[in-house]
Amino acid sequence: MGIQIKFKFSIVLFFCCGSIFAQPTVISNNYQTKSGVPHLKIERTMIYTPGKEWLYNHHPSIIHFKDKFIAIWSDGLVDEDSPGQRVVYATSKDFFHWTVARPLASPAKVKDTLTVLTAAGLYQHKGTLVAYYGEYTHNRKNTHLWAKTSTDGEHWSQPFDMHVPLIPNHGPEAIKSGRLIISGNFLFPYTDDPSGISGWKLSSPYPDSLYKQDNSAAFYAPAAKLGLPPLCEGSFFQTDDNILHMLLRVTGKGWKGHLWLTESKNNGESWSKPVETKFSDNDSKFHFGRLPDKRFYYVGIPDTLHHYDRNPLVLSISSDGKQFNKNYIIADELYHLKKEGLWKGGQYGYPHTIIYKGYMYVIISRQKESIEVLRFGLGELK
Repeated sequence: MGIQIKFKFSIVLFFCCGSIFAQPTVISNNYQTKSGVPHLKIERTMIYTPGKEWLYNHHPSIIHFKDKFIAIWSDGLVDEDSPGQRVVYATSKDFFHWTVARPLASPAKVKDTLTVLTAAGLYQHKGTLVAYYGEYTHNRKNTHLWAKTSTDGEHWSQPFDMHVPLIPNHGPEAIKSGRLIISGNFLFPYTDDPSGISGWKLSSPYPDSLYKQDNSAAFYAPAAKLGLPPLCEGSFFQTDDNILHMLLRVTGKGWKGHLWLTESKNNGESWSKPVETKFSDNDSKFHFGRLPDKRFYYVGIPDTLHHYDRNPLVLSISSDGKQFNKNYIIADELYHLKKEGLWKGGQYGYPHTIIYKGYMYVIISRQKESIEVLRFGLGELK
């Protein structure tokens, strides 16, 4: 009986804490179909297409470090997130020509079964590059976040344990205070260590009594206990009032075509109760950011007419961080799958973006099989 009372109290506390925040920001977009939406003039290059092995490729991230572009992604034998999945990287000095994919981190063996590694983003500070990756056992337990560092993008350190039970959605991003925040599914760790290596503290809109880890299977149960749909794969932006707006994907049977939102007014130390927005979504990962002219942007798949097709890839822009009402088609060409595999699909999967020297770069997976990078000049964005 005592356990039941404690659990009910934690649920009540969760919803009461949500009311501490004022009404959440009303965030919306106006995308309906690609009809009439202008296409950006893009350049594109395929970083990696498999031959007869390592047929699953997903979760890409890109960065420009010193004199080169560096991309990392998850690289699996056949199926999504199966034992033996590793993390690989490739580099390019000109965007168009990329090195062969090389292992960044390889799975360990636990009880005669290899673990699963997931690429989790890149970050740089004062000449040191940090590459993050998550790990769990084949049953999606024992989740850990690891990092390796490099001063040249070619030679890597031994792994550092981040002491965070998380598979991130995006790597660390700095807010105005200098604090770094990682976007997970429902865990959003933060640190004031500018190197991004130590001092990570857990933060979440969920009571800590409801979870022990955050990975691709762990987000269902706590959401259900709180009467929420399965919320996952966040991405955030910060407005000039210092509020952090973390948008969340809804997946599975809970998908109704909209992103959800949780907000923080104290630099990520606590988060409000998640609420549904009016921002349409195809059931995929996305990435928010800010342009040099201070407008906010979203790159993702806002189409709701073709659930899970993940096409077209769209850029949406907002002047106020509320209404994303200027849309551009980045790409909508089809990629044809070479080899079937578990959960392989989706034309433009899991975009991650950077801005470098007047261009936006967007890295994506193609049907979770090949890795492609696109770019366009910011001068096109009127």
